[in-house]
Amino acid sequence: MISQTNSSAIRTAYQSKTAESKEAKQSTPVTKQGDMSKVEQLKESIDSGEYRVNIQALSEKMADSLL
Repeated sequence: MISQTNSSAIRTAYQSKTAESKEAKQSTPVTKQGDMSKVEQLKESIDSGEYRVNIQALSEKMADSLL
């Protein structure tokens, strides 16, 4: 039962997961130039009206996430 769960065990598990998540984020190398150029390209295409959403791919990903 949830009421009988040891709260310190939950806290320890949560802290372990958040520590792993932080380590994973820190170990992923992303160059600022590469990251910003992609963002800038997207901004420009949105501003110019050239950005198009692939409705088929979007709907498939949404359906997959619901299953």
